[in-house]
Amino acid sequence: MVTQSCIRLLYTCRHVFHIRQVHANVLINGTFNDLIVANKLLYFYVQHKAINDAHHLFDEMTTRDPTTWSVMVGGFAKLGDYSNCYATFREILRSGVTPDNYSLPFVIRTCRDRKDFQMGQMIHDVVLKHGLQLDHFVCATLVDMYAKCTAIEDARKLFDVMLSKDLVTWTVMIGAYADCDAYESLVLFDRMREEGFVPDKIAMVTVVNACAKLGAMHRARFVNEYICRNGLSLDVILGTAMIDMYAKCGCLESAREVFDRMREKNVISWSAMIAAYGYHGKGKEALDLFHMMLSCGILPNRITFVSLLYACSHAGLTEEGIRFFDSMWGDYAVRPDVKHYTCLVDLLGRAGRLDEAVKLIEKMAVEKDERLWSALLGACRIHGNMELAEKAANSLLELQPQNPGHYVLLSNIYAKAGKFEKVAEFRDMMTQKKLKKVPGWTWIEVDNKTYQFSVGDRSHPQSNEIYRTLMSVIKKLEIAGYVPDTEFVLQDVEEEVKKEMLYTHSEKLAIAFGLIAIRKGDPIRISKNLRVCGDCHTFCKMVSDIMRRSIIVRDANRFHHFNEGTCSCGDYW
Repeated sequence: MVTQSCIRLLYTCRHVFHIRQVHANVLINGTFNDLIVANKLLYFYVQHKAINDAHHLFDEMTTRDPTTWSVMVGGFAKLGDYSNCYATFREILRSGVTPDNYSLPFVIRTCRDRKDFQMGQMIHDVVLKHGLQLDHFVCATLVDMYAKCTAIEDARKLFDVMLSKDLVTWTVMIGAYADCDAYESLVLFDRMREEGFVPDKIAMVTVVNACAKLGAMHRARFVNEYICRNGLSLDVILGTAMIDMYAKCGCLESAREVFDRMREKNVISWSAMIAAYGYHGKGKEALDLFHMMLSCGILPNRITFVSLLYACSHAGLTEEGIRFFDSMWGDYAVRPDVKHYTCLVDLLGRAGRLDEAVKLIEKMAVEKDERLWSALLGACRIHGNMELAEKAANSLLELQPQNPGHYVLLSNIYAKAGKFEKVAEFRDMMTQKKLKKVPGWTWIEVDNKTYQFSVGDRSHPQSNEIYRTLMSVIKKLEIAGYVPDTEFVLQDVEEEVKKEMLYTHSEKLAIAFGLIAIRKGDPIRISKNLRVCGDCHTFCKMVSDIMRRSIIVRDANRFHHFNEGTCSCGDYW
């Protein structure tokens, strides 16, 4: 009876002070040695985040069971005290207590939160040793841990052998692929529904993000219909994700429709719509929306200013961008961080004001990162400033010596300047470090199916027809004045070879296929994982004019809308 009375008292506690009173009574009436009571005290201390009290109690306990250990591991994990979480778990193993499906998920989540892949593998070995690999909760947590540590293959192996999967596990796996393989993410979504699972709002946000990554318009429309059909409310989280999805699928109008339909909008929703205008080159619309946001009484935050500065940078609104940056702290108490400085360096660099960009970098008080130097290096590439490019590249290589993109970008600058001996030097460095250039890919949607092309690709079943169409189009463009810009072939080969290499760029092949397979009047939408080259940009402009076709290109930087021989970026990308 005393035990039950103590436990009932604990459930009435609203403050740590009250738990301490019960604790004192327990010591007085002699029920402290009752393990059930001691464990409950420990649990309530942890629930009230009184980890020091919990730890003191834990140390005083002469008897402990798996629940005792699990409560302490969970307490440290919840408070983000990762070192003590690990240390307590090691004590479990040393004491001979078998870890259970309560303590293991906590320590696995700690590995996830720290992205500690090696420790995660060690915990996985513990799971196997104690025969818990078939436990649903443990296995699901391991899948989540591997996914967050970007060990997608390990996550998938576990996922595939799970005897039972719940909606959370499906969502975790779909979300993991959304970050690295959006197409497979959507395949899993279809499988999940086929197996009878009805996705909730969290799952749909994950799927929406996958559609945004892939830029798959037919999937975006399907997802929108599914959300409407199943009566899922367009709250701030789901609505904001859908704004981003439609924007990244190249349909600003649909993004704005979702934005206008949302009953509740927060600063993130407004910032997402401003960002959408930004990477579609609609700088003026982004600025107008910002002023509308202010008139609605919503103050900007860091994300808003990143979106605004990006919009100004990609629309050539240099002076406006500088004014926004200057107003951040003085008018809105938003302290600029490295992302804002990066946007401003990009803004100044694109405008050719490299000296100002360098001065800004030299005087900035925040820590410089690789994105900042990448922005400066990109500006050097545009304006051919070799000396400054080398300075930026050296800083990049110090920060990320294993990133192949930095070596490629600098070697491209050398190639553009005709310094092929330097190009060879950097390629040798990449070979020695076993680094490989990221291959360029272009995707196109036709009849609800996504096709992928690489440079010189002949894997498509209609490859012969695609190449015939492409050569026919190029002849028409040449009659109209198109001259292949071989400056964008960064190899020391003959001029004719350079032309042939340009002709088979992945985006040209995708557009040729689009001309065959997509009916006239419908836009040709393509997505590219790298920045579109200058020659392909010119090609798209001329195709939109000569062939009277609207072309929408999403590259690594932004969207380009080609119509009647012009691009929405105003050749400022």
